[in-house]
Amino acid sequence: MTAFVFIRIGKEFLPYIDEGSIWLQVKLPSGISIEKGAEMASELRDVTREFPEVSFIVTQLGRNDDGTDPFTPSHIEAMVGLHPYNTWRPRRSKLDLIDEMDARFQQIPGITVGFSQPMIDGVNDKVAGAHSELVVKVFGEDFVETRRIAEDILEILEGVEGAVDLAIDQEPPLPQMQIVVDRDAAARFGINVSQISELIEVGIGGREVSEIFLGQRRYDVILRFPEQVRNTPEKIGNLLLTSPDGATIALSQVADIVNTTGESTISREMNRRHATVKLNLRGRDFSHFLRDGQRAIDENVVYDKDLYAIEWGGLFENKERAEGRALIILAMVLAIIFLLLYAEFGTVRHPMVILSSLPLAILGGLLALQFRGMTVNVASTVGFIALSGLAVQNGVILISNLNRVKMKKALSLKEAVLQGSVMRLRPVLITAMTTLFGVLPAAFAFGVGSDIQRPLTTVIMGGLITATILTMIVLPVVYYLVERRVKSEE
Repeated sequence: MTAFVFIRIGKEFLPYIDEGSIWLQVKLPSGISIEKGAEMASELRDVTREFPEVSFIVTQLGRNDDGTDPFTPSHIEAMVGLHPYNTWRPRRSKLDLIDEMDARFQQIPGITVGFSQPMIDGVNDKVAGAHSELVVKVFGEDFVETRRIAEDILEILEGVEGAVDLAIDQEPPLPQMQIVVDRDAAARFGINVSQISELIEVGIGGREVSEIFLGQRRYDVILRFPEQVRNTPEKIGNLLLTSPDGATIALSQVADIVNTTGESTISREMNRRHATVKLNLRGRDFSHFLRDGQRAIDENVVYDKDLYAIEWGGLFENKERAEGRALIILAMVLAIIFLLLYAEFGTVRHPMVILSSLPLAILGGLLALQFRGMTVNVASTVGFIALSGLAVQNGVILISNLNRVKMKKALSLKEAVLQGSVMRLRPVLITAMTTLFGVLPAAFAFGVGSDIQRPLTTVIMGGLITATILTMIVLPVVYYLVERRVKSEE
């Protein structure tokens, strides 16, 4: 059964979705009734609306109407709409809001909340098989053992820095009633298993026997026994079968009816059963977390490696592919820059001197990321590629002028380097300052899309500052040493 609760949804709220939103995946205690789930959903909405940045919240309890997500009433999905960022408190980001909401939600007993975004949540589900950035899948045939391993992994990863929103994706075993046919007893009475299956299917589950048409609508007519004769194992055991000789046989005489527990969901990938631990990352990059997480699992989780397997999945796969392409692009950019510089200067040593400024620029970009608490990701990698061109530009301006001064004036090499560096100090500073002021608004933006802009422009700002300062000091020295050695060899 599905229960939907909608809070103030209308056309007037659609612009706020463009301004920003948060998607919540909420797990409730297993086996909870839909009435209790609705109460907890109401409490979740009340708590969420305590934050002034929240415009509206919509909760969905249980599975969706088309049945693509096999959720029970123990699961809530919620869309949280946010007011435009320019109405928020100064210098307050969405991550700050999420941290405060997470701390507040932890005070609600019985719920576990995971944070995501509406679109990426669906992408994560398709990529990783769960609504999270990372998953750890435990493959094996024994449900009890795979869940035990998953619970151990969950406990271990809770102690790894950066892991948040941890949970086991599959619902735990739920109470169920099993009817196990005693084939020997059924054979003695001359009753087929198909007769027993039909009694269970029709009497307990119900079977469509007819249809009713009311205008454009069609309704199925379902036939089954009244609830008062099928609501306990004892009453189900009293349901009657007819043997070939006309005798009436109680179901309990040919089947064992017991209350037990069983899996509510069975997840498979490539035809293999698995349990899934899902988690998100906050304040840490994928690479370092994966290294620490994998080592912690290998050292602390005990299981039979012949029967069970642990595999990681999620967005880090896309990240690794994107970073691999970015490294290839970076190598191609450097190769093209070198060829163009060689064509300009006609020698190998001058392009090599210019390219020696790149480590200085990269160092500044890394220090800027560290200072602002950011990580190396795809956006920052793009920033490093752009930074390479800017750093090379300053080097070209300086080295070209040093060559010109050295050739046109009757000066010693040392005097030519000093004079040429002073002459190009102002142009290099102007080029760097205009770029810095140009990217400054994006580096400190907190609007839509700023999560991509900030790391990219932070790398450019930090790298350009160190490259500009050190280029005017290091490059002239390197140039002087290289040219002096060449001159001495001549």
